[in-house]
Amino acid sequence: MLQLSLRHSLILLLITVFTASQINGCATNPVSGSPEVVFMTEAKEIELGRTNDVKVRHQYGVYDNPELQAYVQRVGQKLAAQSHRPGLAYQFTVLDSPEVNAFALPGGYIYITRGILAYINSEAELAAVLGHEIGHVTARHSVRQYTAAMATGTVGAIIGAVTGVRGTQDLFNVLGNAFLSGYGRDHELESDRLGAEYLARTGYDPQAIIQVIGILKNQEEFEKQRAAAEKRAPRIYHGVFASHPSADQRLQEVVAEADKFKTGAIPTIARDEYLNRVDDLVYGDNAKEGVRYGNSFYHRDMNFALDFPAGWQLENTPQAIRAGSPDKTAILIVQAEESTKELPPNDFLNLRMNFIALDQAGPVEGVSMPSYTGVASASPAFGRRRSRVATLYFKNRRFLFQGATKDPGTFAATDTLFLSAIRSLRPLTDKEKKLAEGMRVHAVRARPGDTFASLAKKSPITNYSESLLRLINDKYPDGELQPGEFIKIIR
Repeated sequence: MLQLSLRHSLILLLITVFTASQINGCATNPVSGSPEVVFMTEAKEIELGRTNDVKVRHQYGVYDNPELQAYVQRVGQKLAAQSHRPGLAYQFTVLDSPEVNAFALPGGYIYITRGILAYINSEAELAAVLGHEIGHVTARHSVRQYTAAMATGTVGAIIGAVTGVRGTQDLFNVLGNAFLSGYGRDHELESDRLGAEYLARTGYDPQAIIQVIGILKNQEEFEKQRAAAEKRAPRIYHGVFASHPSADQRLQEVVAEADKFKTGAIPTIARDEYLNRVDDLVYGDNAKEGVRYGNSFYHRDMNFALDFPAGWQLENTPQAIRAGSPDKTAILIVQAEESTKELPPNDFLNLRMNFIALDQAGPVEGVSMPSYTGVASASPAFGRRRSRVATLYFKNRRFLFQGATKDPGTFAATDTLFLSAIRSLRPLTDKEKKLAEGMRVHAVRARPGDTFASLAKKSPITNYSESLLRLINDKYPDGELQPGEFIKIIR
């Protein structure tokens, strides 16, 4: 017991010393004006944002539409000028991603995806999303997260040194999760309060915060149902709360507080202005990265098509196409690279497979292009499992296919599906070239007799088209159109 007491005393002493050593991290919160202990200077905060801005742009890509980029930047700068930290060099960037998301890095780097722009219906709602993210920056939420993580990690290390129990954590992962997945109820609510204030000071109606959260909440609920049916994780915007804004009294209260900051002029909504700005916005996959359509994949610029098993889910990344069975027990990975030197298909495949011996080796039956295939004893997804591997030389590229099953007993039956997908590699037909252009948002006037059901029949969206059209027009779940109404359609 004496030894235990001495150990506890030593822990308390070390924690006290640590806390005292960090007092010089005391700063003034830009929003509240109150002192707070933080372990990051503003210069470091800006540096962190600048460094990770490069990574974000590389990972997501910047949407290639200078006019839209300038429009979002202009709206964001108006809000930032009325914020608690107007001196920061804010940057607002539209990312080339179909995800419905927006987030902020420290130092004023704010991002909004083209995916979320499809669901917004006015400039005021755009300002609401940007204002919310500005609120995270002005309140220094990421810095406060960093401080909490630093304190936990350092104190945990002290305790670990004394007790032998490890208590460290990856601070980068903590911050990265906060940037992309939200900061918790209190910080998100504070960002909504600040966003509403910045809207009011800039001449927008702060109620746009409530409106856009309602739209995104509907999208979130629909996405959860769709993800459950497709057996995948939902892709949702981090700022949305558990309940609908119409039932969230605290949210209603903090937004109402912004009324005292109104300029007195008629609030700016700018619905038509916004819809004109997003006319021709890419919806879903971007043609330059390849387009998924049903169980097929079309790449416009590389001029190829592939068909995958019906019902399989396709994921397109810069590194590979991944096709997975609905129960996630089978996967087919497709990669392509430029053919920079002459290398026979069998030598290339052996090289890529590290010369693992292949069973059933030989050319792919049923194709005229140079090819080679076989069954390896290891897979890229399930470890020591049999794997169908193949390479096809198509134009000036080499395609590498790797397919495996989690259950070894299902490999033989699934292998026929792998081979069918491999053999489907071909140039685009004239019809497929049109599909390979992808889908876009168009702003139109509803004609007499137009309904969401009738528009859905004309839409290229293969699944849930009527629900999605209602969602992007804030008419979910059962709203209808009025003749002459300015709306968004997908074609």
